[in-house]
Order: sequence, then C-alpha cells, then structure tokens
Amino acid sequence: MAVCIPARNEAVTIGAIVRSVARLRDGGTVDDLVVVDDGSTDGTVAVARAAGARVVSTDGGPGKGQALQRAVAETTADILVFLDADVVNFTERYVTALTSAVLADPGLKLVKGAYGRPLHGQPGEGGRVTELLARPLLERFFPELATVTQPLSGECALTRDLAEQLCLEDGYGIEIGALIDTYLAYGRRAIAEVDLGGERVHRNRPLRELSVHARDVLAAVLARTGTAVPEAAGLHAAP
Repeated sequence: MAVCIPARNEAVTIGAIVRSVARLRDGGTVDDLVVVDDGSTDGTVAVARAAGARVVSTDGGPGKGQALQRAVAETTADILVFLDADVVNFTERYVTALTSAVLADPGLKLVKGAYGRPLHGQPGEGGRVTELLARPLLERFFPELATVTQPLSGECALTRDLAEQLCLEDGYGIEIGALIDTYLAYGRRAIAEVDLGGERVHRNRPLRELSVHARDVLAAVLARTGTAVPEAAGLHAAP
C-alpha cells in the first residue's frame, strides 16, 4: 500500500503529515510514501524529505492531475491512498480507516473520507462549493452520488486498476470527476466512504477565491452528463 501526497507550497503543514505516515511505514502498515512536488517555491521539498518522504516532481507541467498521475507511476502498490497536504489536524486514521475499508471488501474500487468541515471555527459552515454547487449538481445528474458526504475530498483510497484507468484531470474538478467516472464504470456499489473522525481543519480560502474552484467542478460534472459511456467521461473500464 502506498500513500501519495501532491503538494504545492505546503511547507507549513506537510512535515507533520509526512511524519505521521512515516510512522505507519516504519511499523509495516505502509509500503511506500511519496510526496509529489508540484512546483513548490517555499521549502516544501526540503521539509517533506526531512520528515521521511520520498519526493519526486511532476512531469509535463504543474497541476494536481499531473501530480497524482506521477504518484501512480512511481509506485507498484495494489492500493493507493491520496492525501491532501494542507490538513492541520491530520491523524494516522486518515490512512488506516481508508485502507481498512478497501481491504475488507474486494468489491470496492474507491473509498472516500468523510468528516465535518468548520469555517473559521464555526462547525458545519465549511465545504461551501460542495453544498452550494457540487451536491445540487449530483442530485440533478447523478442522484445516487448525492449522499456522498464529501464528494470533493482529496482523502481517498483506491485500487491500482482504478487508478490506472482514471483520467486524473488538472484543476479542482479532479475529485468529483474521479467519483463520477468510478460510478459510471463500476456502479455505486464500488464506492464507499468512511468516517475519518471529527472535523477536518485546513486552509480555508476566501470566498472570492472559490470561483475558480466552482468553475472547475461545474465543468467536470457537465462534461460527464448525458451519457453513461465511461469512455466519454475519461475512464476506460476493463471489458
């Protein structure tokens, strides 16, 4: 099992996350720990290496999709765990709960993390793009996915065969795109979620910065509407 963390200018938080995962690796729970640097200029690379990660750089230009594609290519693990690098209150449960769910059910392809999201200390007020845009879009076009607690979460575990088939596009539409593509190829039964415990605290963006996020999510969903053919959504299911 490999833990893959894309990171761009996350020197403040990446060290603590890597140290937690490195303890799992040293204890035999994790086989590989890869941080994919996406053009950082703030010391992220040095911090991640010092904390115990194997650090590689993106190929072919910056972007989260590029970073995750590089992570998949860098590992041979049958199960991959993707983590965000900006979480302030990260715990080892982020890894153990996700992987335990995949291992317990061979029918699962994708396991998403579930948690509460505060905003400036206010419980339940985070996840603005999720609640105002992503969830209504899912309710309209893919209602079976509307009950996923955090469709835009970056914390997930997936099987290697799925990881190699997904079209991991750049931009903020990557998570909802991967969720929909998995559903179109394998059905709702192949997707699960696990409670990662409590609230996820990370860097909340000002409202004015969320328009780019919202546009990418909208584009990812609309690109996948009106068809149930996985190839049209960027995923090629095995025959």
